[in-house]
Amino acid sequence: MKDVIVVGAGAAGTLAAGFAARRGFDVTLVERNERPCRKVMITGKGRCNLTNNCGLAEFLENVPRNARFLYSAVTAFGPSQTMDFFEKLGVPLKTERGRRVFPQSDRAADIAEALAAFARVDGCRLTHGRVTALLTDGGRVRGVRLEGGRELTADAVIVCTGGKSYPLTGSTGDGYALAESVGHTIIPPAPSLVPIETQEPWVKELQGLSLRNAGLEVINNQTGKTVYSELGELLFTHFGVSGPLVLSASAHMREGPEGRWPAGRYTLRIDLKPGLDLQKLDARLQRDFSQSLNRDFRNSLGGLLPAKLIPVAVRLSGIPPELKVNQVTKEQRQAFALLIKGLALTCVRPRPVEEAVVTSGGVKTGEINPKTMESKLVGGLYFAGEMIDCDAYTGGYNLQIAFSTGFAAGNALPGGDKLEG
Repeated sequence: MKDVIVVGAGAAGTLAAGFAARRGFDVTLVERNERPCRKVMITGKGRCNLTNNCGLAEFLENVPRNARFLYSAVTAFGPSQTMDFFEKLGVPLKTERGRRVFPQSDRAADIAEALAAFARVDGCRLTHGRVTALLTDGGRVRGVRLEGGRELTADAVIVCTGGKSYPLTGSTGDGYALAESVGHTIIPPAPSLVPIETQEPWVKELQGLSLRNAGLEVINNQTGKTVYSELGELLFTHFGVSGPLVLSASAHMREGPEGRWPAGRYTLRIDLKPGLDLQKLDARLQRDFSQSLNRDFRNSLGGLLPAKLIPVAVRLSGIPPELKVNQVTKEQRQAFALLIKGLALTCVRPRPVEEAVVTSGGVKTGEINPKTMESKLVGGLYFAGEMIDCDAYTGGYNLQIAFSTGFAAGNALPGGDKLEG
């Protein structure tokens, strides 16, 4: 029996450890936190969007960075295999809008607990500690050194320490230093799926306002091109905007060192009424106004906009708040409709990588075997999960990357029985 060390008990590491143990290896799972799968516990707002119920081609279309590298791994263990895996572990699943897959219980803890139990069932040992060095000899990995100097020897090491997002869950970028220490190239980590800071001071007035069905368009002001356009949920914050729609948009806004673009490079246009074109919206305004002819303009919008948004919209429109509705001109009304269909925000910067849902960047994919996740530079060293330079849009794709690469690494260790996904 060969010894295997898995560094990092997140989604990728726990699954890799479990499959390696199932194949007969003697597996030690090293985790710096007291409990495994801490990041899994907070994904999907505590509900855990674990995968996306789509086919291979569509899955890869939702991976903007190094999708081809994932072809073999997702083919072997993709969304259907992941869903079957958790169902067999006793976690019933459901598919919601956008083919997003959640546990029926809406409890991320059910997924985390199932993963931990899966790793334990075939004898995988969980050791608490922080790995500070990879031990190598003759071009092969020989084990790891823990903080405090303790060394663990192994025939293979799978590093799954995550990126730099949500450091309180243990994703502090330690794995990048480990990989770099043995010769790997690290693509500089950058925030992906991250909230956006905006210039306009009025967003602070809207803090906490959630728009459940808004349209969002991202315009590159340098090229004049729209780089993203979608419908979904958007949240105003004290610094700008967040929510699923904004997180997805941020993945299309990548340039400059560490993914930070120049202030003013992008403009966000929010469509507050995506179900109405300009003509229908103007007709709606005329109908609403006809029922409020003697009211002040600011008091005539309760049926159209959320209460918190009305003072801001009125101010931006330039229409005097106390102007009677029957005095609003056709030109003013039509200009107001344009504002509702294109509320503009100037982007200043993405929020720090620590606040991102996932990290873009990591170990260069050209230095990893895409079928096995083994290092091309150091024998017996494998990588899985977010620390590889692959990331995707929101919708369960990133956790699926963790599961696919974790399975690939756990199933590729030489010796032991091969498993089917």
